[in-house]
Amino acid sequence: MKKLINTAETVLEDALAGVAAAHPELAVDLANRVITRAVRPSAPKVALVSGGGSGHEPLHGGFVGPGMLDAACPGEVFTSPVPDQMLAAAKAVDSGAGVVFVVKNYTGDVMNFELAAELAAEEGIEVRTVLVDDDVAVEDSTWTAGRRGTGATVLVEKIAGALAERGAPLDEVAALGERVNAASRSFAIALTAATVPAAGRPGFDLAEDEIEVGVGIHGEPGRRREKLRPARELVAEVVETVLADHRLTAGDSVIALVNGLGGTPLMELYIVFGEVAARLAEHGVTVARSLVGNYVTSLDMAGFSLTLTRADERLLELWDAPVDTPALKRA
Repeated sequence: MKKLINTAETVLEDALAGVAAAHPELAVDLANRVITRAVRPSAPKVALVSGGGSGHEPLHGGFVGPGMLDAACPGEVFTSPVPDQMLAAAKAVDSGAGVVFVVKNYTGDVMNFELAAELAAEEGIEVRTVLVDDDVAVEDSTWTAGRRGTGATVLVEKIAGALAERGAPLDEVAALGERVNAASRSFAIALTAATVPAAGRPGFDLAEDEIEVGVGIHGEPGRRREKLRPARELVAEVVETVLADHRLTAGDSVIALVNGLGGTPLMELYIVFGEVAARLAEHGVTVARSLVGNYVTSLDMAGFSLTLTRADERLLELWDAPVDTPALKRA
């Protein structure tokens, strides 16, 4: 294992110290392991809080800032944050308008955010939860009951965050987040496994000419393993799988996210996106907006995920709204 770390035990602590040094616009609470905006909104607003295991950067800390999240709770690598972190985050950012928890559908995350919501209620903080479960690869996995939460998390945080920034009430922000999730489907392919620092070796074995089809962001098994094929063929299968589940038809418009898993060159991601756009055009589906790059990663895993979100004028207008975070900026 070759990694730019000090020790496997201090990876999260050292990374958070680096985030604090690199981004003065963020406030990093090293004791509670919570990232918030350094400057709070001037007027009361619904606060968005998300979190999850580290190793998926820039998710979630990279999306803290005006137009997206108010706080993020990073857990240890591929490990859920604890309820006390989530409660500390909610208390830090609640302005009296309530808090929306954006939760990826993994057993530990769901359980801990539920407990945190109960603790927050005891503190007088009103909480709503938006569960993200966009992965169509498998119905159940080693990490979760039901579909996994993956790339759609970015769209939920961006679109619901834009609405919250405008002063919308708690239930409206939560309902929009749920609508974005329901409008989204994702699917991923891995070319290599991720190496967790504490383990010191790849999480699973793939032969040089093998890929994992439908992989999860923690390296959970997908639908099957098969031989590597040209990008055009892989993308065709991914698009067809997502379209079949999503029931997108000619005339529909989508926001398309081609997401790198951490170890894929941007050049290859653009090759993938070009094939995605061509395949969608064959179906009469319009790519109204696009995002290409590393947004929900899996440490050093090579591969990609595709997220398609059916979009209408309101979702597109909120997607286009200003955002200023370390990982996503738009004036």
